[in-house]
Amino acid sequence: MQLKIYKFLVTLVVVGALTLGGCSTPQANSNSASPTSTATEASTTTTIATTTATTTEAATETTSVSPNSSENIPGMNDLPRLEGKATVVMSVKGSPITIEVDGTNAPITAGNFVDLVQRGVYDGLAFHRVVRSPSPFVVQGGDPKGNGTGGFIDKATGTERRIPLEIKPKDASEPIYGKTLKESGVTKPPVLTHKLGAVAMARSQLANSASSQFYFALADIEFLDGDYAVFGYVTDGMAIVDKIQQGDKIESAKVTSGVENLKNGGK
Repeated sequence: MQLKIYKFLVTLVVVGALTLGGCSTPQANSNSASPTSTATEASTTTTIATTTATTTEAATETTSVSPNSSENIPGMNDLPRLEGKATVVMSVKGSPITIEVDGTNAPITAGNFVDLVQRGVYDGLAFHRVVRSPSPFVVQGGDPKGNGTGGFIDKATGTERRIPLEIKPKDASEPIYGKTLKESGVTKPPVLTHKLGAVAMARSQLANSASSQFYFALADIEFLDGDYAVFGYVTDGMAIVDKIQQGDKIESAKVTSGVENLKNGGK
């Protein structure tokens, strides 16, 4: 019993250390949990968190929709979509990290990532959060601001691109959009899980708030399954990911195969 309680408290501390969404002032980034913030954050929903969402955006949280149905999430049909798989090679400290991006099971999330890679958005950006204590958790990056509060600003619109939460349950024909699996009443696990090497989108407490920030799973962190959108896995270079420190930069990110599967890219 004491061991279970300890593991539960460790989970709350680690997740709490990553919670920024909805806070008026970003926390200092560190490799360990902040003891001053854990109590408040532990009472909120699990958040790997990035940007602060507005009241207007809160109103757009919706039920699940089909990507082939009428557009129930504004702008969703215009977002980049990956129809199939692609390979992205990211260079950190001169060493390659190979990521298989899965557009078959997460077409919008994967399409968004591949499109941002194609645009060169990630080149030169720092990993602003690395959490290895009290146990290996995540390495998070992709924030143009470098402090955990930013996202991709589309020059064509002058606004931040945000994508809906996208999770495909096992045996489902299509993903669920705009809701966690629990909120949707789905008990089956997702197809893409938070196993070691998973690559997923960070977001605020609002489901449809992911933009450009992503994270690598440093361990099997299955308690995030169904709440956050995994879109791929590290297939080579996990030893490089394990050595990333806060402040290390993505020197380059390139799509090495599957770019032909990207639709609506560059919009």
